[in-house]
Amino acid sequence: MAVDENYGLLPTDCENAVLVGRVWDDAVGGPTPVAIRNSEMVNLSHLAPTMSEILENCSATEILSANGPILGSVRDIEGGAVRVLAPVDLQCIKACGVTFAVSALERVIEERAMGDPGASREIRKELEALIGGELRTVKAGSEAALCLKERLQIDGYWSQYLEVAIGPDAEVFTKAPCLAAVGWGEEVGVRADSNWNNPEPEVVLICDSRANILGATLGNDVNLRDFEGRSALLLGKAKDNNASCAIGPFIRLFDDQFTLDDVRDADVTLEVVGEDGFRLCETVSMREITRDPKDLVAQTCSGDHHYPDGFALFLGTLFAPVQDRDVRGQGFTHHLGDEVQIRSPRLGTLRNRVNHSHLTPPWTFGLAALMRNLANRGLL
Repeated sequence: MAVDENYGLLPTDCENAVLVGRVWDDAVGGPTPVAIRNSEMVNLSHLAPTMSEILENCSATEILSANGPILGSVRDIEGGAVRVLAPVDLQCIKACGVTFAVSALERVIEERAMGDPGASREIRKELEALIGGELRTVKAGSEAALCLKERLQIDGYWSQYLEVAIGPDAEVFTKAPCLAAVGWGEEVGVRADSNWNNPEPEVVLICDSRANILGATLGNDVNLRDFEGRSALLLGKAKDNNASCAIGPFIRLFDDQFTLDDVRDADVTLEVVGEDGFRLCETVSMREITRDPKDLVAQTCSGDHHYPDGFALFLGTLFAPVQDRDVRGQGFTHHLGDEVQIRSPRLGTLRNRVNHSHLTPPWTFGLAALMRNLANRGLL
């Protein structure tokens, strides 16, 4: 079954959007930064060889006026003639966790269920009744949050996940190595030894080395709920696997038409369609985030953390799919072949298909390969 084709790759107002990204250029055997102009992909490598440097040194005006060769059209992407890469390269890929009440509840459920999906249903009912309402209204780090923490500690319901959900310090972790993220149309991976996992659709901010927020895109922070539920110390295995990070399709740079306020107000839709006929579709709002995006950026890049090539920051998932799929009461988990679409009107659509991590195309083009390729092309 195919996912609804009526949702396009580009933002609904793409004619007013400054869009940049990366494609694989067969002619040079490597990645090339591009801008989308009139649905055509304009080569930007004459401005700088990497997306990191372009975003660090070039203004939106320079990008819009760039006169590089045309590498194809968006129609070529959708037809499979052009391979779209994740729109970041040298940037560090960071991610925030439990920044929405629903994800905070689900992380606590995983913890109390110790990674067992069969135990999640009753725990979910109990926690929703106990703290669901308060989590949706309390401001992280506030006096009210401190009072809620003290009460839950007394009642035996406190959790390390609630600490980062409503405490003063956000959870920020490294999601994937540089160049490891996959782009639009590529496979995303879950480990074969996981039996409880899900997509995590997120808005991703793109920042330069000075922590200036330059724009936004979409991402899938694929997660293994059973691994992290057994122990938070398994976060690396739950989060960082082959093809477990998808970003794209393109970065929309901020300008007069699109600002951080549009990110704060964005609606994001998750759609999963399985080869078994299963279908899940939900839409939620970034307005439900418990920490402001600027605060999350400030907690990521400060005097204690520097990112000289910039960074991409996942803002946390708005979703925790719980719709039963295989066994009543055990909620959602991926099947191989699931097609996942993450879309937002002002950012476009990120589409990927699920496979086991060890079966996804091997990641072999790392930093050394990139430097050799750029040197051979005379771009360094």
